[in-house]
Parts: sequence; structure tokens; C-alpha cells
Amino acid sequence: MKVLVIGSGGREHALVWKIQQSPLVDKIYCAPGNPGIAQHAECVDIQPTDIPRLLEFAVNEKIDLTVPGPEAPLVQGLVDEFEAKGLTIFGPSQKAAELEGSKAFAKWLMRKYNVPTAEWQVFYDAEEARRHLREREYPCVIKADGLAAGKGAVIVQDEQQAEHALDEIMVRRVFGEAGAKIVVEDYMRGEEASVFALSDGENVALLHPAQDHKPIFDGDQGPNTGGMGAYAPAPVVDTAMQERVLREIIEPTIRGMAMENRPYRGVLYAGLMITEDGPKVVEFNCRFGDPEAQVVLPLLGSDLVDLMMKAAHREMHDAQIELLEQWAVCVVMASGGYPGTYETGKKIIGLEKLVGEDILIFHAGTRRNEGGAIVTAGGRVLSVVAVRDTFHAAREAAYAAVGKIAFDGAYYRKDIGYKALKHLAGTNS
Repeated sequence: MKVLVIGSGGREHALVWKIQQSPLVDKIYCAPGNPGIAQHAECVDIQPTDIPRLLEFAVNEKIDLTVPGPEAPLVQGLVDEFEAKGLTIFGPSQKAAELEGSKAFAKWLMRKYNVPTAEWQVFYDAEEARRHLREREYPCVIKADGLAAGKGAVIVQDEQQAEHALDEIMVRRVFGEAGAKIVVEDYMRGEEASVFALSDGENVALLHPAQDHKPIFDGDQGPNTGGMGAYAPAPVVDTAMQERVLREIIEPTIRGMAMENRPYRGVLYAGLMITEDGPKVVEFNCRFGDPEAQVVLPLLGSDLVDLMMKAAHREMHDAQIELLEQWAVCVVMASGGYPGTYETGKKIIGLEKLVGEDILIFHAGTRRNEGGAIVTAGGRVLSVVAVRDTFHAAREAAYAAVGKIAFDGAYYRKDIGYKALKHLAGTNS
């Protein structure tokens, strides 16, 4: 098989790394890729949202399976365009991807099909929203309706913070048209987790649950980022909780989407809050998370390509999924100043020290300079991942590897996985 992966971040590097392990695959392309991905695939200079060129490339190269990484091309209808040409692609249609593309639609679907989530209201007008914010209880959460690169949700503690968030999103439009309408929802107390389900539109298979670390600073302080690290499996989602998530959230959502004539094929990413009342949905995403993919995929024992093909062809009724009984910890190394302004072009040293070690380095914001050296090219630069038999061993190995890598201004959180520690106290994990 020939496989095309779309994207250029750490998630896409993890996907390419996993796909190249499949005996079904002869050749992998990645558009546009990065220097890390280039170790496993041929990089093609096409942007993820350039759907006409991606389609032309896939037709000309006779691509057998296309795997989109980021959400934007899915929301723009990439899958519909590929399927119209008879091409196999793993991902939801444009109508199904609205689960991520519109938080208001996702909330409406959850209400209709009794999927647990926070109480909410949608506002199309800033003044109407302002009146509501003067009268409601705090804290609450204000979300841009559309895609905002994981940064469109703001927890506000009082009316003053709410006014500021409203002005940023709806008036100043810092997220562009994504802020044309907003969702205001009750604040949920609990512990967050991410659950990933592969679906063919009817049948589902769950991967290991993961836990992301979105805020920039230790202790989950500071502004949200795209994700500063992750680990899996997340012990807050034990076997009993995973069964509840499947029964109360994943299955009714997949059924509901089918009932709405929007069959959901691909990976459904449920961002959850595990509350005293059980699991509730924070948000749905229509693709793998980043950096969750970097810990979930190394713990998948099954052939990912086989599963993706079965999902794309509506044949998952007999799919067998094997999950490894190990732990994976990912620490993201970021550019100093991220998620605000930061400099790029900083030479990365130390990667060669980890060659041959049992450590996975997934590139995110990197490129080669004119001299051929790998330099920084984004906010999140590298995902450093260790897979071990215990959580403590994986965490220790990941941080030991981070200590061998350096670039000017490098920043990373020192507490990835800290919530797992209280769950694992007294165990051998």
C-alpha cells in the first residue's frame, strides 16, 4: 500500500511512525511533513488545507489510504472530496466533522441524544451575551464556536474576566470567524481525560485513555496551549469508568450522528471531565489529539493501518484491537515565550545522544536550515516520549531524555503526569 499522511506536527510524526510498522505498507508520503517525519516518509510540499493539490497528488500517485492529521481540512470537506474520487480516506465527512467545527452543534447533538455535558447557552450577539454574563453565576466557561487551535475556551472567574473574554472573542475576533458566535457553559469540577474511539459509523473500538496538560505552567497555571505533555493510560479512567464512557458518551454520539444522517467514520476524540456525577463531555474533536497521539499510538499493539482501512470501509464489526499493558509519558519541549510571541531558527542539539536509546522523539516545530542543521520552527518543537512497564519508569526516562536535548530558550513543564501520582500511590506502577 501507499499511504499519505497530512500534516506537519508531532501528532503526524507519531502517525507516520506507527503506520510504517504495518506490513501492509510499502511507501508513506507526508504533506508537508517535517525533518523528523522525513526519517520514515517522503515529504511533499503541500499544505494541509490545499485540498485541490492534495487530491491531485493522491490521484496521480495512486494513494491507497489517506490519513489527515489536523482538523481544519476535515472541517473544510477534505474527506468528501477524496471519497467523490473513489479514494480511501480515514476521517469524518464535512457534516460529521461539525462535531468539532461547531461547539454549538456538538452541544445541540448532546442535548438531543442525552449525552452528559455542562449546561450551556449559545449567543450570536455580543450585547445579548453581555447581559447574560452580568446575571449568571461564576466561574463559567466561554468558548468560541469554531476552530481556534485548542485555545478558544476561556475559564472566567468573575464578570470582569467574562467581559474581557467576550470582547476578545466576539468583538476583536482574535480567533477570526470562529468567534462569530459563542457558547457559555457552566464550569465543571473534576479531572480531565481524553478518550479516543475508532469508528466505522456504527461499530467502535477504544484506545487507551490519556491525560493532556494544556496550561503552559506547572500546576496547570497560565494560559492554555496546544498541549505541553500527556501520558497514557490515564488512571482516572479505570475499566469501570471506561465502560461508562463507552455506554453513556461514545455509543450514543455515534448512534446520534447516524440518526442525523452524518455517519461518523474516523477517530472520535472525547475530551471529558470526570466529575462526582460521572463522565461529562468538555468537547469533541474529529481527529487524534496532540500530544495525546504521541502516547496513545505507541501503546496500540494492533496494526493501525488495518484498523483505519476497516473504519473507512465500514468493516469494523470484526475488528480486534490489542492494547499494550505499558505506560507512555510525553514531555513537550517548546520555544521560550510560547504560547505568546517566540523566536525560531534556534539550533537543536543533543538529538544524536538519544539515537539507539529506547526513546521516541516526535518532531513538531522543526525544519532544516541552509546548513542542514535541525532548528526550531514553531511554538511546540519536540515531543519526547518514553514507553515503560511502569508509570514512574516512563516518566523518569522521558525527563532524562529531555535533559539531553537543548536549544536556546527551550521550555518544558516539570510536572507532566502529576495527577497520576495520587491515583497510583501505593501501587507498583
